[in-house]
Amino acid sequence: MRRDLLDILVCPVSKGPLTLTATNEADGEILEGTLVCEDGHSYPIEDGIPNLLPPDLREAIDAEPSA
Repeated sequence: MRRDLLDILVCPVSKGPLTLTATNEADGEILEGTLVCEDGHSYPIEDGIPNLLPPDLREAIDAEPSA
């Protein structure tokens, strides 16, 4: 994910701005980190891809048994 995407990304739940905490960057790309909105909703960044599914939906998908 590039930092300039923060200019257009918003929280899918509250529609508020997101704050970035990057834990791994390479060549100007954020590979690992977290996006957090003002209301406390948190969205992981893994392998350079932000997962912007609402937290309750993401938890439901994670709880489903693997096939």
